Amino acid sequence: MKILIPLFLLLMLAGCGQGEFNDLKAFVKNSGANLRGRVEPTPEVKPYEPFTYNDFELTDPFNPKKLEMARMGKAGGLQPDMNRRKEPLESFPLDGLQMVGTIKQGDTIYALIKAPDNTLYRVTKGSYLGQNFGKVVEITEKTIKIKELVQDSTGDWTERTSTMQLVD
Repeated sequence: MKILIPLFLLLMLAGCGQGEFNDLKAFVKNSGANLRGRVEPTPEVKPYEPFTYNDFELTDPFNPKKLEMARMGKAGGLQPDMNRRKEPLESFPLDGLQMVGTIKQGDTIYALIKAPDNTLYRVTKGSYLGQNFGKVVEITEKTIKIKELVQDSTGDWTERTSTMQLVD
């Protein structure tokens, strides 16, 4: 009897293993049948060609030489007045200033400008503001037009018009 019980269990176990997971085995066998992988070849590496920079005679835009020439009066054309006394709002960048209102006294209209340090300034046509020699050329109830003088890559001065909108 001791031999019959293990033999019977072995037969039962062998009977359970037949045909189990046949569908899964067939799926795995057929799933890769139509796949044909192709790896693209690596692109050809072009040899390094050194570039020689020959424009050393051009003006360096970060060199203040042109600015010095403008101070000495040797540069021609449009240029800022370097001897003019700076106004308080010229120490702030233009994008840090906010127009917060206007005041009209007689025929003169003033714009109220709030600086980054929360100080309120009153400007009129002809006042200077911003760090690019900006001069107020027109004030309306909702905008201020400013002409700035900026240096281009060759060191020459050019005019740029900016507008400041009333902050609601």
